[in-house]
Amino acid sequence: MPGDTNGGDGEGGSLLTYGIDDRPPLLRSLGLGIQHYLTMVGANIAVPLILAGAMGMPDEFVPRFVGTFFVVSGVATLAQTTLGNRYPIVQGAPFSMLAPALAIVGVVVANPPDGGVAAWRAALLQLQGAIVVAALFEVALGYLGLVGRLRRFFSPVVIAPVIVLIGLTLFTAPQVANATQNWPLLLFTFGLIAVFSQLLGDRARAFRLFPVLLGIVVAYCVALALSLSGVYAPGTPGHVSLTPVAEAPLSVAIYPFQWGVPRVTTGFVVGMLAGVIASIVESLGDYHAVARLSGTGAPSERRITHGIGMEGLANVFAGAMGAGGSTSYSENIGAIGLTGVASRYVVQVGAAAMLVVGFFGPFGALISTVPDPVIGGLYVAMFGQIVGVGLANLKYVDLDSQRNLFVLGVSLFAGLFVPEYFSNVAAAAPDGVGGATYFARSMAAVPVFGAVLGADAVANTVFVVGSTGIAVGGVVAFALDNLIPGTDAERGLDDWERTAEADEDFLSAYDRFVRGGDGDATRAD
Repeated sequence: MPGDTNGGDGEGGSLLTYGIDDRPPLLRSLGLGIQHYLTMVGANIAVPLILAGAMGMPDEFVPRFVGTFFVVSGVATLAQTTLGNRYPIVQGAPFSMLAPALAIVGVVVANPPDGGVAAWRAALLQLQGAIVVAALFEVALGYLGLVGRLRRFFSPVVIAPVIVLIGLTLFTAPQVANATQNWPLLLFTFGLIAVFSQLLGDRARAFRLFPVLLGIVVAYCVALALSLSGVYAPGTPGHVSLTPVAEAPLSVAIYPFQWGVPRVTTGFVVGMLAGVIASIVESLGDYHAVARLSGTGAPSERRITHGIGMEGLANVFAGAMGAGGSTSYSENIGAIGLTGVASRYVVQVGAAAMLVVGFFGPFGALISTVPDPVIGGLYVAMFGQIVGVGLANLKYVDLDSQRNLFVLGVSLFAGLFVPEYFSNVAAAAPDGVGGATYFARSMAAVPVFGAVLGADAVANTVFVVGSTGIAVGGVVAFALDNLIPGTDAERGLDDWERTAEADEDFLSAYDRFVRGGDGDATRAD
């Protein structure tokens, strides 16, 4: 019987092939777990490659750097699914922490330290130190229950736009909107996933369980064949070259402090704190999205507390290992919606596989050869699904209420236009001047607020948070929904609370392993 498909309000339960507690056969779980990871491979590869390029990291270190991100992802996912919130969410490199990371790297590379340390290594050590210290702040916020206590102020009117903005995050990504996009390959990939998941899912179990894996593999093989035949020339979107796989080292050594002892600079830590705050807001939306797709009620205060606390610990680990951070990944949530596979065990098996192959050089090289149009087709399917999940939360809300429509509309609009503004600010910055620095200089001339907004620490924080649509939309929706008068019934809180998970339904790792509890609403396997 599918575990948890009848938990909470039971919505989504009838659509699940495997519930949270289900344990499919090992080989099937391995395939399903790899599929979960394939949905996030574009981002988990993109972040280290972007950072490596910004740092000027020598080519011989890049496979090891990429492998580190997969090892961190595997460990963080196992920790979260076992000891944290126990949702079937993959953990991976966050885009929300990429902006401050690039700012740190840019400053250090432009002003390399004395002492013979290569500029790229010095930048990476400063990045590690900033992540570790900022992550300790996240650990405190989580395990002290400060984030969990805010749960009662998050109505469906707040959560809906946050989840929708998660789904809209990558609509401007080059894999989707590049001016030289290979549209036939992108649409072919999307079409395969759509046909397998929506049209053929009832005809064959393989199509229902593996639409994403099948879509990516078929599209990749077609792109490879067209590349080998010369239809896709080198350097054009869609071209696949296996040369990096052949040249990759067979194994890479990955261990804590492999790049050296992290360095801590106060200004860099403050900037990274803004990225951590944006990551927390995104994770809150992810928790509600995966709860809905998994057929359970909205997450309890205790589950949120342990989830955010564990994400903080995972970020400390990521900093020690030399990765760019760790957070809940929206991509695999979209995969749950398409495949109906919400099994925690499946995600754990996939995480264990990623942990192992992270040490295998050709793996990272092979994954990096997946062409952008294939990743773009995947993004359209995955993130489109998440947008739908966000909108589904509005079923609890009175959509005849003018105040609700105002909050929803303004928060969504703000989540799109504010990041665009900061993107334009960064583009307008003179060469050698970072976007945050240029923003600080611009704000310094503003009457009254200039002295505050022009301060580097404030400007960095505002720039990073303002560049993250999820954080902007979440903050705006939270403020408006709690400031504008409205009844609990109008805001959807009454219906939501009736289906929400109770605190006593979630047992922490301490409850289960030390006190001998027998499980929670998503009972231990």
